[in-house]
Amino acid sequence: QLQLVESGGGLAQPGGSLRLSCAASGFTFSVYAMSWARQAPGKGLEWVSGIHTDDSATVYADSVKGRFTISRDNAKNMLYLHMKNLKPEDTALYYCAKNIPVDYWGQGTQVTVSS
Repeated sequence: QLQLVESGGGLAQPGGSLRLSCAASGFTFSVYAMSWARQAPGKGLEWVSGIHTDDSATVYADSVKGRFTISRDNAKNMLYLHMKNLKPEDTALYYCAKNIPVDYWGQGTQVTVSS
């Protein structure tokens, strides 16, 4: 059964850091591009970052470029999002997503940035 399980969310102060993780199972993780997206309260879904099947190519939304880093460990079937210099506007439910275009979503992990 295909699963994407996000973790690592929580409360962070402005300027702080968090690392999100996504554990993948039920499919051959290494052959799919992966992405992170987020949805802030009262707003639509925003794509955040994507990564090719290996670390050879990564892309970021302008809103997070230079602050977030996407990575993956194909041996462990894990996707990561390292977030630094967090801002209150980064508050959102963060989703891990399989393939481009996306064909499966995780349940999300909440990130709240507040002092």
